[in-house]
Amino acid sequence: MGDAAVAKKPEEKKPEGPSFQELVLQKTPYYNKRVEIFCQYRKRHDDAIEAARAADVKCKVVLPDGAVKEVVKGVTTPLDIAMGISKKLAQNAIVAKVDGEVWDMFRPFEGDSSLAICDFNTEEGKETYWHSSAHVLGQALELEYGVDLTIGPAIEEGFYYDCFMGDKTLAESDKDKIKKRMEQAVKEKQSFERVVVSREEALSMFLENKFKVELLSNLPADAVISLYRNGPMVDLCHGPHVPNTGYLKAVAVNQSSRAYWRADVKKDHLMRVYGITFPEPKLMKEYQHRIEEAKKRDHRTVGLNQELFFFHHLSPGSAFFLPHGARVYNTLMEYIREKYWEFEYDEVISPNIYNFDLWKTSGHADHYKDNMFSFEIDNQEFGLKPMNCPGHCVMFAMRKRSFRELPLRLADFGVLH
Repeated sequence: MGDAAVAKKPEEKKPEGPSFQELVLQKTPYYNKRVEIFCQYRKRHDDAIEAARAADVKCKVVLPDGAVKEVVKGVTTPLDIAMGISKKLAQNAIVAKVDGEVWDMFRPFEGDSSLAICDFNTEEGKETYWHSSAHVLGQALELEYGVDLTIGPAIEEGFYYDCFMGDKTLAESDKDKIKKRMEQAVKEKQSFERVVVSREEALSMFLENKFKVELLSNLPADAVISLYRNGPMVDLCHGPHVPNTGYLKAVAVNQSSRAYWRADVKKDHLMRVYGITFPEPKLMKEYQHRIEEAKKRDHRTVGLNQELFFFHHLSPGSAFFLPHGARVYNTLMEYIREKYWEFEYDEVISPNIYNFDLWKTSGHADHYKDNMFSFEIDNQEFGLKPMNCPGHCVMFAMRKRSFRELPLRLADFGVLH
């Protein structure tokens, strides 16, 4: 094939504007302001604890085994009870469940309650652990790159944080920088602190971050909002969190990728950074070994190594099936056709392109149009099909039907986009 037949990848433009170092310097006053305002709200919180200590109102906490502990309302925490039972229990405790609600180990009881303590091996423990880790990642991104943070949730295995850094992006070498920043925060054993504020109080803290302002503005005016601080990092968060950053014994930054604010391609470009943490280095080694083994079985790697298929930037996300891959593909198709026959489906072939009138009827235009491939022909809008069913409805409507034809089962090897 001649050189003219192969399109080259467009060269990426180098981002303009201030360097990361300059951005950090620009954002530092904002980061410091958050901490100062947080400390003001924290004093209010501490005063409430002292008032509760003076009032000395007793309440009862019921443990899973039925044992009852008498505690001071607004003062005693789940961590206090765990320490009273055993030091090991307290060391392994990640989060509490108070009356079935996940609860910081350092948050005081607010009345008579039931209590369960969760370690890392529980679903609640993992989610809390990785959510706390996301805050540490957010701190690293702010201090290293001067980003505007958006959201940073725990996921099934690990966590991520989305951040805005303009036209800039992260490189593979940035992973080590972020990891070192996170490890520094872990070494400092920064305590997680919680305060409750009004929407207006929260807005005063995050005015320089348009993403946080948008999140807050969508809440009711009388909403009660919780804020968490660890070291120089202050964030909007429902919690709960681990007692301090020292709980993160092993840290890794996995990858970074592009994302969009609110998952909307028309909104700001974001960088999404993924990470993973564990309470034991041994667990990190096991995880990394499992990931390396999984990479060997990655379909993209297998496809290339066995010359089954490959992907190319000229048709992103679409596979080019080579001769051996086509044989596998066709064998699978035959197997599925046998299943069609077994389960009484009739195979049909429907078009790939439809007038948008169909997508308006099906509801796709209202809900998914921004994510569909559409184009105009003779002043009419058409779209590639994202699913087969609407086309099958057109087939059903081609003539009058009798109830005796039901159930009507149609199957289609359509190409979906």
